[in-house]
Amino acid sequence: MKTILSLDELENSENKTLYFTFNEKIDGINCVVPICADLCAKSLGDFVEISGNVKGKVILECDLCLDEFNYELDFAIDEIFSKGSLLGDYEESGQEFEIKDGQFVTDLNGEKEIDIYDLLYQSVILNLPNKKVCGINCKGKDFLSEDEIPDPRLDVFNNLQINPKN
Repeated sequence: MKTILSLDELENSENKTLYFTFNEKIDGINCVVPICADLCAKSLGDFVEISGNVKGKVILECDLCLDEFNYELDFAIDEIFSKGSLLGDYEESGQEFEIKDGQFVTDLNGEKEIDIYDLLYQSVILNLPNKKVCGINCKGKDFLSEDEIPDPRLDVFNNLQINPKN
């Protein structure tokens, strides 16, 4: 399956638009089913826009109980790449500029290809939840049972007395 987008091929395509379908498991991500993505790449002059939708199912480990659970992926991709050096003019003049909402652009630094596989890997990783919880009612496992002896280093607190100030 083709996972490299050639900028020359994109420029020479009809309407400067190419469509990709991705249906594979991604190394480094524990996939239940292959990651499916329908993507559209468009040449916009000095920029390339890749947009589409990604679906799949991955196995995550719950942060509370440490059990594995399935997590459904379904998110949109909308990435913009700069064909030339995006910061070149600003770096040469010493000017500063502010990145505003919606201006996140990946600079290709003169590269003539975009790795779709890498783009999907990064997008899936960034769309995983920060706190992975198997369910709304997960309370985690009880790591200490009643018959376990507590840490002996904490015994010093058993005889601690606090005298209120008068």
